[in-house]
Amino acid sequence: MQFQTKLMLTVFSIVALILVVVSAVMSFVLGRVLESSLSQQVESLADSAVTWVTPNQDAASQLANRPTLPGTILIVISGSSGAISGAITDGPHVEALDADQLDGVRVDQTPRATTVTVEGQGEFRVAPGRVMNGVYLIGVSTADVRETIGEMLWTIGVVTAGGLLLLGGAITAVIHRGLRPLRAVADTATRVAKLPLHAGSVSIEDRVPEEQADPRTEIGRVGAALNTLLDHVDASLDERQRNEDRMRRFVADASHELRTPLASIRGYSELSLRDPALSDTTEQSLERIQAQSIRMTSLVEDLLLLARLDEGTEIVVDAVDLTQVAVEALADQQVAAPGHAWRVEVDEEPVIVAGDAARLSQVVLNLLANARTHTPPGTEVTLGVHREGSGGATRAVLTVHDDGPGISPELQQELFTRFARGDVSRARKTGGTGLGLAIAKAIVEAHHGTIGVRSTPGDTTFEVRLPARPA
Repeated sequence: MQFQTKLMLTVFSIVALILVVVSAVMSFVLGRVLESSLSQQVESLADSAVTWVTPNQDAASQLANRPTLPGTILIVISGSSGAISGAITDGPHVEALDADQLDGVRVDQTPRATTVTVEGQGEFRVAPGRVMNGVYLIGVSTADVRETIGEMLWTIGVVTAGGLLLLGGAITAVIHRGLRPLRAVADTATRVAKLPLHAGSVSIEDRVPEEQADPRTEIGRVGAALNTLLDHVDASLDERQRNEDRMRRFVADASHELRTPLASIRGYSELSLRDPALSDTTEQSLERIQAQSIRMTSLVEDLLLLARLDEGTEIVVDAVDLTQVAVEALADQQVAAPGHAWRVEVDEEPVIVAGDAARLSQVVLNLLANARTHTPPGTEVTLGVHREGSGGATRAVLTVHDDGPGISPELQQELFTRFARGDVSRARKTGGTGLGLAIAKAIVEAHHGTIGVRSTPGDTTFEVRLPARPA
């Protein structure tokens, strides 16, 4: 649940509870006041009835001869004969009560003022009185008081409900307006979080609007602080990009400059090896010099290629038959590693992509060489090329699967970074510079594709996905 919703519900619930409690207390107090006023009225009526109530006369005739309010009840019990009679006024008419209606109305046990129920007539608030040779009960109906209390409760309920609706609208408007700066901060942070900040030239243009970043308010200070933070991050990203550009130029320039002396070393070593007068020791030394110069030349060429790929060069786009490129690369690996079981699975129709044939071939060769180098003889390696999707969403998918020992989860996290190696010992048997998969990733991303790996013991799959043109 959102913070705004929680806050509104909390405030609304507290105020609603207060209003309901106040309404209930008010209703109770007003009801007690009305009932107390009614009790005083009937007690006064009982005191004044002493002058005209006669125990030996029928109650109905006594009420008929007196000007009383509608709903007045009189019950008389004769002290000498024990006869009981009762009557109720109904406007100008007087209705006598029968024995069943009078049953249960005990005058001698009734307190000063109480409520009695008469069958078929409802409730009455009555008070007792004594006269010579008898007692009586006299009172009025509680219907008017109950009706007044009901109307009062209804009015209070309607007013309370209306107040709650008005309060809810006011709370919603105030909180919505008050949290507007916080929403602006959240929206800005969300947009910035979606930016690809991990690499490349990035500039953060999003900022919290000035009207929502008022440092004089609590929430506004959050927006102002976020803007300051984004300014610092933007400056840091610019500085990082400048450092990367300087490093990229240095690597490119150094790699380019190293090619000439390395070629000279290799050439002179080859020339010297042709001298028949060389001793065995000198010949072995020259062969080692030549081998290391070749290895260093390969490293320099890889570094130069990465620098050029980072700069967006080295890619020549043309229509490439990815199926043919993959099959030819697999044929080369079959010759290099006959101890492995090589399989190929491709679609019947060629998979055509827009890209650089030489660089895509390098990607496939790197993946196959990686499977060959890091798996023992007898491992089955399967190369697959197929097409997925249709129309503008068509993708070419190239997979290299092997049933070798797999890649550790820790290494999978940095497998495509530069100089990452599966064999980290100083006496590496697999060789390599650790740049092969980094180069493959750079080439694939230069083709607007993706590369990834899934690996468990006995099941390792490298997958390359590239935008594909319809056949």
